[in-house]
Amino acid sequence: MEAELTGLSRRYQAALRKHIEQGLRASPQSADRLGRQALAAGLETLDLAKIHQQALAVMAPPGYSPGAKDGQIRRARAFFMKAATQIEKTHRSKREANVHLGQLNRTLRRRTGELAVKNRQLKKKILRRRAVAEALRKSKQHCSLLLEQSHHMQEQLRRLSRQILSAHEEERRRISRDLHDEVAQVLTGVNLHLATLKKEATTNTKDVKRKIAHTQRLVERSLNVVHRFVGQLRPPALDVLGLIPALHYYLKDFAKQTGLSVHFTGSTCVKTGQSDSAKRTVLYRVAQESLTNVARHAHASLVNVSIQKLRGVIRMEVKDNGKSFQVQDASPTGRNKGLGLLGMRERVEMVGGRFTVESAPGEGTTIRAEIPFAGRV
Repeated sequence: MEAELTGLSRRYQAALRKHIEQGLRASPQSADRLGRQALAAGLETLDLAKIHQQALAVMAPPGYSPGAKDGQIRRARAFFMKAATQIEKTHRSKREANVHLGQLNRTLRRRTGELAVKNRQLKKKILRRRAVAEALRKSKQHCSLLLEQSHHMQEQLRRLSRQILSAHEEERRRISRDLHDEVAQVLTGVNLHLATLKKEATTNTKDVKRKIAHTQRLVERSLNVVHRFVGQLRPPALDVLGLIPALHYYLKDFAKQTGLSVHFTGSTCVKTGQSDSAKRTVLYRVAQESLTNVARHAHASLVNVSIQKLRGVIRMEVKDNGKSFQVQDASPTGRNKGLGLLGMRERVEMVGGRFTVESAPGEGTTIRAEIPFAGRV
C-alpha cells in the first residue's frame, strides 16, 4: 500500500509539473486519470490534497517570482480540482446512494410493518377458515349421522306400521271369529227357540215357560259376550269411574280368566282430570298389554300391579314372577322386535312419559311407566 501511494505521488508530481509548464495548452485528461487512480487506491480528498501539497513544495523552491508563483498556484489548483472531481463525484454518488438507501430502508421498514400486519390478518383468516372447515367437517359428520338415524327410524316406522297393520288385522280376525262362534251361535239358538215357542205357544204352556227361561239365559249370555268385547275395546268404566276402578274391574276379570294370582296396590284418591283422558288410556293400555304378555309368555303364577303418584308423576308397575328375557333383544334395534313392548313405549313417550323394562333370571320382569299428570293426590 505504501509503495502504491509513493508511485501515485510521483506520477501526480510529474503530471502536475507538466500541467503547470504547458499553461493554457495543458489537457485535463491527466488530472482525471490521476483522480481515478487515487479513487482506485482508496484515497479520500484529504489524502489527495496532501499529495498535491507535497508536489507543490517540491515544485516551488525559494527564488520564484511572486507573479510566476501565483500563476502556478492557479494552474495547480485547477489540476487538483480536476483530479479531486472523480473522488467528489464518487462521494456525491455515495451520499445520494446512501440517501436513496435510507429511503429504501424506510420504505422497506414500512412495507415490513405492513407485511407483518397482513401476515397477522392472514393467519387470523387461516385460523378462521380452519375453524370453519372443521365446523363444516363436524357438521357433515353430524348430518351423515342424522341421515343414517333418519333412515334407521324410517325403517323402524315401516316395520312398526307393518306390525301394527298385522296386529290390527289379527285383532279383527279374532273379534270376527269370537262374534261368529259365540254371539252368532247364541243368537241363532235364540231364533230357533223363538220359532219353537211360536209353534208350541198354544199347546204346552209349562214347556213354553221353561223354554222362555232358557232363551233369556241365551240372551243374557250374548249380552255378557258383547260386554266383554266392549270392555276389551274401550271399557266404559275408564271414562265414567276413572283409572283405578277400571283397573280393578279389568284385573279381577283377568285373574278369573287366566287363573293367575293378581295383587293390586292403588288408591282411588289418585285423581286424574278430564284433560288427562289420553294419559289414563295410556296407563290402562300398558297394564292391559303387560298382563297379556304375562299370560302368553311369562309362565308366571303371580302378578303385582301398583299405581301411585310421585313428584308430579303417576307411576305404574307391573311385576311378575315368571321367566325373564333379554331386554335388548326386545328393543327397537334388537333381534326380536316385539310389537307389545314397542307399542307400550310409543304410547308412554307420546304423552311425555318414561317407559322402562327390567328383567333378570329368578326375578321375573318389571314394566314401569311414569306419566306426568295434572291431577292431585
